[in-house]
Amino acid sequence: MSSRIRTGAFFGAILPFAAFGGPLDNAWLEGTTDKDPLSYAPGEQIVFTVEPMGVEGEVPEGEYALEWTRSDDFGARETGRVPFAPTSFVYRTSLDRPGFVRLEAYVLGPDGKRYARKFTGDASTPEGQKAMNEFEKKPKAVFFDGGAGVQPDRIEPTPEPADFDAFWTNQFARLDLVPIKADLVETDSPNSRVRRWAVRIDCAGLRPVTGYLSIPKAADEGRKFRAHLETHGYNGNSFSPNKPGWVSGDAIVLNINAHGLKLPEFGATEADRKALRWEVRSHDKDYAFDPAQNADPETAYFNGMVLRVKRALQYLKTLDCWDLQTLWAAGCGEGVTLAKPGIPWCCDMAVNASRGARGAAGNWWYVPWTDSMGYYDAVNFAKRIPASCRVEITRAGLGDYTCPPMGIARLWNAIHPGNKKILWVQGSTHGYVPPEYEGRDFVREE
Repeated sequence: MSSRIRTGAFFGAILPFAAFGGPLDNAWLEGTTDKDPLSYAPGEQIVFTVEPMGVEGEVPEGEYALEWTRSDDFGARETGRVPFAPTSFVYRTSLDRPGFVRLEAYVLGPDGKRYARKFTGDASTPEGQKAMNEFEKKPKAVFFDGGAGVQPDRIEPTPEPADFDAFWTNQFARLDLVPIKADLVETDSPNSRVRRWAVRIDCAGLRPVTGYLSIPKAADEGRKFRAHLETHGYNGNSFSPNKPGWVSGDAIVLNINAHGLKLPEFGATEADRKALRWEVRSHDKDYAFDPAQNADPETAYFNGMVLRVKRALQYLKTLDCWDLQTLWAAGCGEGVTLAKPGIPWCCDMAVNASRGARGAAGNWWYVPWTDSMGYYDAVNFAKRIPASCRVEITRAGLGDYTCPPMGIARLWNAIHPGNKKILWVQGSTHGYVPPEYEGRDFVREE
């Protein structure tokens, strides 16, 4: 792999000083490439332009700097620093094989540390309080984290376990031994046209399926509705049984948590929540992260999660009023017709887990690799999604290295052609999407 790198610098005039606050307290960095960031060829020059936005007032000369890092999927990494002033930074590089280049850029303050924005508005009114609350939810750094892909359509997945299908046939047979039986307790609904229940569904494995089921009242009059299954991401680590904040007036929706939590409607207390938080840990590691537990695919924490997803789909199909979101669910069969994963995790797990050892682009928040993890890789499930099921990946961040672009590219390539869509977002990390601008969003659709 070879890289040709030339750094640019910020140039520009000093703007008048704004008395109400620091000049960068409303700033952010907009990043673009000189062409579609997913369309580069091996060895072709990739040109990033990073431009400060929202700068208000004077930027004292020499007090601020821009620190940049260039990395890629194959271990190359370079860093640098240039003076900061409110005009563009241009960076040129290349990659000689299919994969992704990552560019990170952070503004450093006078103390040499990453600058942290401060809220400088008026919080004395309800509108100002709301603005402050929104501000507090966003990253405080002034940064860009994005990338560009070289022939992402030619990135092939790593080999899957030879007995992948046989393994899951055996696992799903465990569900056949457990009748589909649900207990429901009606609870409050934020929509007067919709009824909602807390639900507990018997399942194979250590815990049942639990969550909240909402059905439009019109179903009582014989109307039929499509059915949605909503699942939680790894942030289910909160172990909180909160009810969804909304219900649909035109669909059956079953929202299940990741763990089979005991719900308050079935007698759960705060003590139960705290106990489960520790019960699911293994060798003092967060759930699903223990390589010893994962060495056997039948004891891996993900095993029970997959079984609960499939049982939830099976339960939805028993409802008289249905006319039927995750890659596991779509790959599990059961007649799913639309899967809409956002920032999907566990894609190409073998490669992602090795990033830290290679020093490649990444934040190293990956499940340690064991061979059994191949049975849970979303890429391998994606290969089994039927052509009748449309897949829409609602967001893939070019700066998201919790769910790295290379893994998502492998996922996209594994899904059947002709009935899929993906939104790539420049400058988007796992939890951050920059303000909308030209050159931010790129859609691929077949």
